[in-house]
Amino acid sequence: MAELLFFSGTMDCGKSTLALQMDYNHRARGRGGVRFSRNDRAGGSRISSRLGLETDAVEVLDATDFWDEVVNRRTKGKRVDYLICDEAQFYSPAQVEQLARVVDEMEVDVFAFGITADFRARLFPGSQRLIELADRVQVLQVEALCWCGRRATQNARTVDGVMVMEGAQVVVGDVEMGTDHASAGGGGQAPVVGYETLCRRHYMRRVTAHGANIMARQDPLLPFEVDACLWRGSGETSA
Repeated sequence: MAELLFFSGTMDCGKSTLALQMDYNHRARGRGGVRFSRNDRAGGSRISSRLGLETDAVEVLDATDFWDEVVNRRTKGKRVDYLICDEAQFYSPAQVEQLARVVDEMEVDVFAFGITADFRARLFPGSQRLIELADRVQVLQVEALCWCGRRATQNARTVDGVMVMEGAQVVVGDVEMGTDHASAGGGGQAPVVGYETLCRRHYMRRVTAHGANIMARQDPLLPFEVDACLWRGSGETSA
């Protein structure tokens, strides 16, 4: 029986790599499939992995109807046994429902890959609907790490290295662990927007790798960890 599977995890945990591997495995067994993605870091109509793997894909737009996509291909005699749906957090709830219908009524396997929560630790609408409808939800076993070495569970957005909690839900960027943004945004340059995976502790304290590097250079060193809210670069403002 066909299934709707949702593979979730934080950024930098190998979702796109697994999507490409699964597509390869199914094609190697003679199955026909279609790769979909949206807002990939490599640009439109691509699925790319940070390991350097990359291939073409169908770009998902607001008007994309997955039911029509499958029907049109099958009408033309093309074999469609499965769909690879990368960056599924950016799909609309209605599109996720279309994927569920494709599974139930056409017996097409759907393998969806995406981030569960945004930089504010709130569910993406597409991910929420996938969790509600998927036959199985699997958290990837490859653990992303926080700069401190703990397991990363949160996705943080940074502007010039400083974690932010406001802004549009969807802003395409990439993970740049340990990058020093001290001079970014100066001299009339546009602010550098990036993403970083953090453990819950440092996400709640708003301590990024850039902030940790600054605090580590401060003297004298204290025999305990200073709460990030005491650091002016944490994004908090004092009353």
